[in-house]
Amino acid sequence: MIERRPAVVVLAAGRGSRFRGTGHKLEQALAATPGADTLLTRTLRHAIATQLHVVVVTTPALAPAAHQWVAARDVVTLPERDAEDRPVPIGMGHSIVAGVSAAGDAAGWLILPADMPLVTPATITAVAEGLSRYPVCYAQYRGMQGHPVGFGTELFSELMGLQGDEGARRIVARYPAQPIPVDDPGVHVDVDTVEDLARLVG
Repeated sequence: MIERRPAVVVLAAGRGSRFRGTGHKLEQALAATPGADTLLTRTLRHAIATQLHVVVVTTPALAPAAHQWVAARDVVTLPERDAEDRPVPIGMGHSIVAGVSAAGDAAGWLILPADMPLVTPATITAVAEGLSRYPVCYAQYRGMQGHPVGFGTELFSELMGLQGDEGARRIVARYPAQPIPVDDPGVHVDVDTVEDLARLVG
């Protein structure tokens, strides 16, 4: 019998509206060398290194890049425009629902934003192991909450009830979530702006 393990849900469907640079935020390279990882591919590289099941929730524009790392069945695309070519709002709640649903038979879910490429495989694994003890847990570095955040199977229905851009903060606050201390400053490093990217590359 194969042991059920948590799945990593990588959220890569946001528009990155605060990023004012050229091109999509998640396609930005992390070094000036040819073939360098992008934000998305580095995050996926670290998630896959854990050997956990990885699901990517993204948009059609970024789906080809995700396909290079995970099987097509594990790439969930959310439409950016409707049949009449009107923008479709994609909130974090929508992304979490899509990702958790795609990995519905997992032994819990780790929510990891794709714009956090420094979170290490060891950190992801530590939070996954925390789900054997807690219904909600998160990576903590120097006393501060970071990502990923893990949710046990008993919270499936609550996760499926998320809407819009609310994310899962209310679920985290309700239980309450348990910290998993890690030696990883990357749990606090996300890229929202061009300046964030410049600091990261530098």
